[in-house]
Amino acid sequence: MIENVTVLKNAAERPLPLIRQAQPAAAFPVEALGPVLADAAVALHEHVQSPLAMCSQAVLAAATLAVQGHADVELASGQIKPVSNFFLTVAASGERKTATDQRALGPVRKHEEFLAEKYKLERLAFVNDHAAWEAARKKAMNSNKGDRAAIRNALNQLGPEPVAPPLPLLTCPDPTFEGLTLAMQQGQPSMGVFSSEGGQFVGGHAMSDENKLASAAAFSSCWDGEPIKRVRAKDGVTILPGRRLAMHLMVQPEVANILLSDPVLVDQGMLSRYLVTAPEGRSGRRFHKEPTPESRGKLVRYEQQMYTILQRPLPLADGKPYEVAPRVLRLSKDARTMLINFSDHVEGQLGPNGELKPISGLANKLPEHAARLAAALTMFADPDAKEIGLDAAENGIKLVRHYADESLRLFEGAQIDAKLRQAARLLEWLQQSWKEVNVSLPDIYQRGPNFVASRRAALELVRVLEAHGWLRKVSGGGVVAGERRREVWCIVGDA
Repeated sequence: MIENVTVLKNAAERPLPLIRQAQPAAAFPVEALGPVLADAAVALHEHVQSPLAMCSQAVLAAATLAVQGHADVELASGQIKPVSNFFLTVAASGERKTATDQRALGPVRKHEEFLAEKYKLERLAFVNDHAAWEAARKKAMNSNKGDRAAIRNALNQLGPEPVAPPLPLLTCPDPTFEGLTLAMQQGQPSMGVFSSEGGQFVGGHAMSDENKLASAAAFSSCWDGEPIKRVRAKDGVTILPGRRLAMHLMVQPEVANILLSDPVLVDQGMLSRYLVTAPEGRSGRRFHKEPTPESRGKLVRYEQQMYTILQRPLPLADGKPYEVAPRVLRLSKDARTMLINFSDHVEGQLGPNGELKPISGLANKLPEHAARLAAALTMFADPDAKEIGLDAAENGIKLVRHYADESLRLFEGAQIDAKLRQAARLLEWLQQSWKEVNVSLPDIYQRGPNFVASRRAALELVRVLEAHGWLRKVSGGGVVAGERRREVWCIVGDA
């Protein structure tokens, strides 16, 4: 810490804040998840001591993955849409994202193990069946000695080529869209992109500058429930209908700022498909506490319900083991009325001065998000449900109101100029790590934060801090850390 920093007593002389203080995170409406998921979120919060909103998001995303292949939802407009959704959780390093994700996805991992054992047996049967089919095909072609009609009749009697069993993969952390297409071509028709290190996905090949737009469009199409289409010179044309994709990315705040302020993703519409929560961190408050037997019981009930749903056979299209044919879950009369009223309310907030105008992309989809969430909650509570009731619709609306509030708050933060954000980080380093009153440029780019790697970068940030009153140039230079420097700045403290 700096011990002899220059302190300004006069309020008129005090430095200007670099970044406006962010609004506190809104409380997650845990009760809207329904009894089993809400209890699981609270119990997970008690066991892992990660933020409650993170725990709520994790179990909701896992539940969505479990149910999305079984039913689609009819919106108030009459459109049929998937129950799938994309979730984004923003939390700093050390907030136990991985532990939370692992616990919420525990039933999914266990079901993947079951599918892997089943795959071994089915794969052996397929290999043998395929070998027999190939031998029979060869015999049918050779035994008819060039008689085209006879060969055709023999091949027709042989039947279609045996199909390999689906790969035992339900989730993948950071795929390219080509990789995901391949996985869905040969694997389960209902999958999820789940990662507690979502920065790997955001900074990976799929979201690189040259691939970003194509990937965003492709993932958006998956969210919309459209057939996956891929055309490649070597591989030909691939069309995959009847696939469902859920997503939950956990990212650090800096990654979220990059993602939420990306003009390409804003214009393309991918960001309007994310439901974002960014809870306050719990670091420094996570003292040891034994979980209660009641909380263990709540997690067991969640796991049992997840197992029940995951073990239900997916409704498949006739003769197509890789393609789901979900039933349609419709809105009750009261639920439809409530969602129509909510849609009208949202529309009224989208005008030039409307509260939701800054997040108009997401706001336009809030009624659909609410219906999808209501359907997921309904299916999780009762996998045989025939319609969405009033309570589920109300809970879906409560959830999307939270996501809208969080998006408004995060949108404001994401618009902060990158240089101001870096200047704030440099100021934090100067105040907490630098031991002297004065500082020079070499001290910053040689010893300071890693993102300041050159004299030019250091000078740009110093000028920002100087303009805001946090640094004052020392006339004639001075000695810093035992070295005589021509350009020296005095670090100003705000008292």
